[in-house]
Amino acid sequence: MSKKKPPSAAKSLAIDYFRDHVSSGKAAFFKKYGMDFVMGRREGPYICDIDGEKRLFNLHCNGGVFNLGHRNRELIAVLKESLDDLDIGNHHLMSAERAGLAAMLSSLMPGDLDYVVFGSGGGEAVDLAFKVARAYSGRSKIISTLGGYHGHTGLALAAGDAKYRDPFGPQLPDFTQVPFGDIDALRKAADASTTAVILETVPATLGIVVPSKDYIQAVRDICSQTDALLIMDEVQTGLGRTGRLWGFEHFNIVPDIVVLGKGLSGGLYPISATILRKPLESVFHDDPFIHISTFGGAETGCRVAKRVLEISSSAEFLEHVNHLARLFADGVDALRQQHGRFLLGLRQLGLMMGLALNDQLCGPLLTKTAYDHGLLLIYANNDPSVCQFLPPLVMKDGDVSTVLDRLDEALSSARRLKPLLKLKTFFESERKNNKPSKR
Repeated sequence: MSKKKPPSAAKSLAIDYFRDHVSSGKAAFFKKYGMDFVMGRREGPYICDIDGEKRLFNLHCNGGVFNLGHRNRELIAVLKESLDDLDIGNHHLMSAERAGLAAMLSSLMPGDLDYVVFGSGGGEAVDLAFKVARAYSGRSKIISTLGGYHGHTGLALAAGDAKYRDPFGPQLPDFTQVPFGDIDALRKAADASTTAVILETVPATLGIVVPSKDYIQAVRDICSQTDALLIMDEVQTGLGRTGRLWGFEHFNIVPDIVVLGKGLSGGLYPISATILRKPLESVFHDDPFIHISTFGGAETGCRVAKRVLEISSSAEFLEHVNHLARLFADGVDALRQQHGRFLLGLRQLGLMMGLALNDQLCGPLLTKTAYDHGLLLIYANNDPSVCQFLPPLVMKDGDVSTVLDRLDEALSSARRLKPLLKLKTFFESERKNNKPSKR
């Protein structure tokens, strides 16, 4: 076996700069686990280390940012062409680019989801959804679900997991959380002070929990009964990820507000969108300048997003996603039969997938062995017994075979290492517990 080459001077310098000027904690984490990967060339489903020594098949896609692959050639051409006559534009003025993209989004939405406010990221889009809900209803209470994730900005952070907000001070008032899937808990929490309920259609950080149709429809009914707005966070499930253009289409409901992000960028130009039912746009009538976003709906990005929508909404594209989903369902089931004590099954709605594993040690362990076998696979932060499994939507059939073969090898490695890791953890715990006290 050939020895691993030492990192190049360029890679070493990048790691040093990252450690000293970006995040010392992340640099230490990746060093500890032998994952000192520095992004270099990327193309299609693959990202390469800056030295070219390591190539990973991307099974996380940054939560759906790279639905159409890395550096999609068609989208690059659109972006390059837009730079010939556009820049980001001016948010104070009317824009043909924003208007065209908004009209297209509206045409692809059900009901009277007719108005679009653009942002530069999902958290900003969620913040705007909450602001509109409060302004429209005159109420303040917002209900979200435990273990969910809606972004790292102020209001969005308050609706998400406590892990991400507690280190930064007290919780904002008027935010309440209930367990995902527990309709009785939601019914008890929703009252006359509730302005909105926000749900991820399929919560990724919670472990790719696919809800029942009855649950989502009951949430819609409760919102209607209490005059609360239903906000569907489609930042990860939108744009074809689930085999339908919008994830909520599987549940036969019409939300009051839809939030989009990540994949709308095509992985090239950040953009997000908050789509509102027509009556909600009235909050901007008295003063249409009360909400602004300097970079929201940048005109160069609008052209990219428009092409993303054209691709993602085509019947041929969505059929391909469902075809890939069937291949993965069969392939993972075969792996489950081989690795049944480690891999329990597949949580799946289209290509919104999660590998359900035996226990919470398995997710981090498989993340590492998958990396060693050339797969970028990340466990769900709020349920480490699940690995998020989010491949690009533009894979070829042969790519599925490649992924399944590597996953088979990664599962075999993880199964061999797990007893050793448990033993190591046991001895470390014993040593810590039996350490003599200082006198």
